Amino acid sequence: MVHMNRRRSPQTRPGPSRHRAATLVLVLCLLSAATAGAWWWHRSRNVTPHAGGTTPTPTRSVLSPRTDRPARRDRANLGEHRASAVPRPAERSDSDRARDAVRSMSLDEQIGQLVMIPFQAGEDISQVRDIIVGRQAGSVLLLGNWNGGVDQVRSAADSLQRLAPGNRGLIIATDQEGGMVQHLQGPGFSPIPSAVEQGRMQADQLEESAREWGSQLLSAGVNVDLAPVVDTVEVSRALNAPIGALDRDFGLDATGNAAHAQAFIDGMRSSGVSSVIKHYPGLGGVTGNTDFTDQGVLDTSTTPGGPEIEAFDRALSARPAMVMMSLATYRNIDGGSPAAFSPTILDGQLRTHDGYQGVVISDSLSAAAVSGISADELGTRLIEAGGDVACIGDPSMVAPILEGLSAKAHADPVFAQKVTRSAIRVMTLKYQMKLAR
Repeated sequence: MVHMNRRRSPQTRPGPSRHRAATLVLVLCLLSAATAGAWWWHRSRNVTPHAGGTTPTPTRSVLSPRTDRPARRDRANLGEHRASAVPRPAERSDSDRARDAVRSMSLDEQIGQLVMIPFQAGEDISQVRDIIVGRQAGSVLLLGNWNGGVDQVRSAADSLQRLAPGNRGLIIATDQEGGMVQHLQGPGFSPIPSAVEQGRMQADQLEESAREWGSQLLSAGVNVDLAPVVDTVEVSRALNAPIGALDRDFGLDATGNAAHAQAFIDGMRSSGVSSVIKHYPGLGGVTGNTDFTDQGVLDTSTTPGGPEIEAFDRALSARPAMVMMSLATYRNIDGGSPAAFSPTILDGQLRTHDGYQGVVISDSLSAAAVSGISADELGTRLIEAGGDVACIGDPSMVAPILEGLSAKAHADPVFAQKVTRSAIRVMTLKYQMKLAR
């Protein structure tokens, strides 16, 4: 039973000071609650500032994850984005890097880049060591009958590359046209049909075949094929000793030859091997083979605007690594000197008219067609005309050609500038081919 009127004992009765304290606590609690309510009301209508103005931020539950700032990973990505927005220096071109590389070379080192020396099948590497190490020869031509297959050639190519400076490798080239001109054979190398047979293929079929032949060269350490032949035979094939009689051309008209040359170049490039079109402005109008005679090497039919040169112009659109110059003489363009030594043909027709600014290489300067010229003048005449690389087939001619170039460059500042210009073109090609770094 509850007694409603029961009085408290004096010890439990609250005094006036306790009433005031309780009232104060109650007031403070009410003020805190009001402040919290106002804060949440304001939060529900909050706006988040942005760089370009303000955008309302939707109300979120206190239990939901925060979405009003990037997560840790997003913030890292945002930092990367801001860093990438900072302008970076433009990547330097291959030609810029080549200029810097040549600037660091001595004049004789530059000259070394302007020769392609021969290396015969079965020859000991010691035979070329001094020329590559001491004279800085920049390119090697594999000649002879290499019948040991890919492994034999690869062993030689690797030994040659080890002799080169670490920052600029060698161009290692060969004549792998097909038919009667195929220096590399044996296990791993497919027999290549003659160019005339290649001309009977559809262009896409030839491109696919060239891709296979190129991959075999690459496996063997060869990075340049001195092919295809773009010459258009304009005389009796049997009488055209350097090309027609050997089935070295595609056997088509100038337009067809150009299209097949483009397919060949494209196939080789897709396998990682560069190509050389030859023999500008064409050997299809002569009877004598410039390799073996200085007779019958006067062309009387080729003209600056004729179909023979047009075939080369079209082939250039496939971006070959080099253009090889003929050693025949062309009466209707410049009857005074072989094409490789003619500023009119090389610098005027090929570079100025056709617009080609890449590497120009001579046909073998050991050829009979130029045997009447002193060996120490052969390289200088090529460079004077606007060429870049002296291709040499006879080992005994390497030293005199190098000495002739060196003597003239050290004595003639204008010629020295031409040497430097050619070295830059060669080094640009090496950067493009990933042979230089």
